[in-house]
Amino acid sequence: MGDVDTTEPTRSAHPWRGLALRIGGSLAMLGLLVWQVPSFEADEMVPEWTSSTPWWLLGASVLTLAAIVLSSMRWQAVLTVLGVRSHLGHLIKYYLAGQFVSNVLPTTIGGDVLRVSRLSRENGETPASFASVVLERLTGWLVLPVITYFGFAVNPGLTHLGTATKVALALATVTLVLLVVVLGLVASHRFGGRVTDREGWRRFAAAIHLGLERMRRHPAAAANVLAVGFVYQLALVLAALFAAKAVGMGVEVGLTALLAFFPAVAIAQVMPIGISGLGIREGAFALFLAPLGVPTEQAVALGLLLYLLNLGVSLLGAPAFAFGGRSQPPATIATA
Repeated sequence: MGDVDTTEPTRSAHPWRGLALRIGGSLAMLGLLVWQVPSFEADEMVPEWTSSTPWWLLGASVLTLAAIVLSSMRWQAVLTVLGVRSHLGHLIKYYLAGQFVSNVLPTTIGGDVLRVSRLSRENGETPASFASVVLERLTGWLVLPVITYFGFAVNPGLTHLGTATKVALALATVTLVLLVVVLGLVASHRFGGRVTDREGWRRFAAAIHLGLERMRRHPAAAANVLAVGFVYQLALVLAALFAAKAVGMGVEVGLTALLAFFPAVAIAQVMPIGISGLGIREGAFALFLAPLGVPTEQAVALGLLLYLLNLGVSLLGAPAFAFGGRSQPPATIATA
């Protein structure tokens, strides 16, 4: 197999077909959720507007945007481990463009594919760019479960909520097990020996293997990646807390409850069903928050508000997507 093409990915010839399927999946999930609650009243999803509501919304919006910056910083930290120099401002633009592609455009290429394409154009290192995105995503497989465990540890009362507790802990545990399996396979010396100095997809696997080896040899750099990853996820938890207050949730949904359950929602919503987790996210909130006394209407409203906040931030990536695809001079690549 030859080298992987590094040209800018293009949209499918029939983008609306895939979009229609994704929208249909989301509508089906939302419809099933409403159907299971015979007393569901749509007007209850609109919260009572108070003097504090705009401030909660503003705070949630700012934190959602700040999370994009923090995620870009996490990406930069991974690139540093890989020995690739990067400019944070460029990474933020690429990340915003990727968010725009994933959440707004009717495309099948995905935001991560676009990020790899844009970054590899800049630095001339497609395998390393690919590995940086993969490793950045893998950090979430560790950070999210740890936050869930921490939430239950600091609020033991949440461990007695029946199905909600079991599902949240199961998602966290399965995610960690999968992470251990993936890391064990990719980091093994036998795997590394098989893919080193190969062409095609093996070059990308070798880059991931090399990144894990460098993290193992430089624990301080790896700790920095994880630290930024924790701050990023905590910003999203706080954004969810502010959004919960904006839709009228009371003290029953506090910080510890969202520390325990929001990561589980984030894990569940990446399932390839629907569009941007729409439907799965709302159903997960309904499951996790019902034992705390939150009506299904409010849980759905929280999920939809977080979706709209993410969509609004994604729209900021339109200029970066439209004008950021031009080739740039390659950056200097370290040889660590």
